[in-house]
Amino acid sequence: MSPWAKLAIAILVEVGATISLRQSDNLSNLGWTAAMIVGYIASFWLLAQITDQLEIGTIYAVWSGAGTAIVAALGVWLFDERVTGTRIAGVILIILGVVALNLDGGHGSASETHATGDASPRVPSAGD
Repeated sequence: MSPWAKLAIAILVEVGATISLRQSDNLSNLGWTAAMIVGYIASFWLLAQITDQLEIGTIYAVWSGAGTAIVAALGVWLFDERVTGTRIAGVILIILGVVALNLDGGHGSASETHATGDASPRVPSAGD
């Protein structure tokens, strides 16, 4: 399965977990709480599977941005949450940010980036 397909599934699973969080009634409904926990664990597990294939910044931007946009839309559709110009602008800005990160070389793999020396991570030392 491609890393982008795994990322898409991780997004959908995370959205389900977030909806479960809302439905959990402050974690008092055990069924929804269990669904939330399993969903978040599954989503992070899927993300972990692709960290060596896509850049981590791209993974997180797409995961969080798409998840935010989808949850915002579902909030309006399922829970009658308000639609305001500010909220619409916020979602548009999130989407534009994700697009910008992807236009700036977000499609390369993490291992390719390290092999070329373009973006070596700095590991902090104990004195930092």
